[in-house]
Amino acid sequence: MKSKFKTLIHPNNTPETAGDKPLEPEESRIPLDDRREFLKKSAIGGLSLGGALMFSPIEDTLAYTTQKVRRYSSPSDLKITDMRIADCELCPILKIYTNQGITGLGDVRDGADKRYALMLKSRILGENPCNVEKIFKIIKQFGGQSRQAGGVCGVEMALWDIVGKAFGVPVYQLMGGKYRDKVRAYCDTSAPRESTPQNYAAKMKGRAAMGFTWFKMDMGLQSVENIPGALVNAKFWEKGGRLRQWDSEYGSYGMTKHPFNRVQLTQKGIDGLVKVVAAVRDAIGYDHPLSTDHWGHFGVKEAIKLARAMEPYDLAWMEDLIPWEYTEQYKMLKESTTTPILTGEDIYLLDGFKPLIDNHAVDMIHPDINSSGGILETKKIGDYAEEHGIAMAMHHAASPVSYMASVHVAASTQNFEALEYNGLYTSWWDDTVKGGIHKPIVDKGFITVPDAPGLGVELNDEVIKEHLIKGGGFFLPTSEWDERHSGDRLWS
Repeated sequence: MKSKFKTLIHPNNTPETAGDKPLEPEESRIPLDDRREFLKKSAIGGLSLGGALMFSPIEDTLAYTTQKVRRYSSPSDLKITDMRIADCELCPILKIYTNQGITGLGDVRDGADKRYALMLKSRILGENPCNVEKIFKIIKQFGGQSRQAGGVCGVEMALWDIVGKAFGVPVYQLMGGKYRDKVRAYCDTSAPRESTPQNYAAKMKGRAAMGFTWFKMDMGLQSVENIPGALVNAKFWEKGGRLRQWDSEYGSYGMTKHPFNRVQLTQKGIDGLVKVVAAVRDAIGYDHPLSTDHWGHFGVKEAIKLARAMEPYDLAWMEDLIPWEYTEQYKMLKESTTTPILTGEDIYLLDGFKPLIDNHAVDMIHPDINSSGGILETKKIGDYAEEHGIAMAMHHAASPVSYMASVHVAASTQNFEALEYNGLYTSWWDDTVKGGIHKPIVDKGFITVPDAPGLGVELNDEVIKEHLIKGGGFFLPTSEWDERHSGDRLWS
């Protein structure tokens, strides 16, 4: 019996495992015959609290009274043993494995390469995942702006998932607790190129019928590019008969920064864009915030003209009107209009946000947890903005794994206002996860903050397998990434 008691209080006396199988409760590690005999005795009253148990040795007493307690780990002895990827259509989803059977989930931002994460594997193997800040300092140099941060951020959130599971607490508790039990979502809404102001307004009204209380509409110069005299210099950039914001060909309109394309908005063009916003405002009213995004690429002077034209419609914000790194231009834009100005979804680390915050160059910041540095770094960004009187909204366009990571940050950051929701574009988005979360994940415009350990979600493996990219794998071995072949020191 003493040996059984030692097993119960010293879970690390058991062999280490590196696979995906969850750690079994410690009482199940007692030899089967001994356990059967022990439980048989308890079942017939031999060790009942009202009977012989009170006269039994302390080892028997504790073994019996703790037989249903699940001990997940000994956190100080945790080690990272593996990292693998599921090539989901939404984005790459990563899983970090440990020697005690606990796994952590993260994902790599939409449009990002899984190799941004895989290259980090050799640098984290053997580390204790509970040392999140230490590991983050090891790997953060391999992140960059926008999608290039996807690997670092995915690993970071998977580490917090493991820590929460190891200690049996939700991630928001590790961030200092929560300010709110429900997180407000804003619904992203796009419209096809041929949409009229009226049918775009009808689409937004449908979002209101779903219970959303904060709305965002994707605009774009495509709404006016067919109006004669609406744009200057647009024909020069047209490819396939239209301006392509997301063209990835170097030197194209989509890959040319705003100040360098000389596209201008005439009064006709501004009037056409105003009609779209006016129609949406008429449809949803003024009781709820309305934000806008994806206006197109044009210089700061055009942005100022457009922001001023939108002032009568009391937008919650105009997003990413110019590239985020032009702090002085953002300050000029912000000070030229009463329409709130926001940026941040492509910015990596607090260091990237500081110039905008320190110079009060924006009204709000808009980090994406998959680009900003992960859970703790985003919390730091929000807190720093709060100290400077600036609010925080959060961008998101990936799987429910990082969405719930965003929810934990939103719950634990006081100046948070709203979190983007793109899941309604994908019918099976909610189905990819299960566990201790409320379904639907976004219910009438709000997300319930989960209280389950870690991020609070588990993958629905069957759904993920149904939605892998062509030729993609489901957490296949990645041993080719086990060895490091470079020196990482940045100084001599």
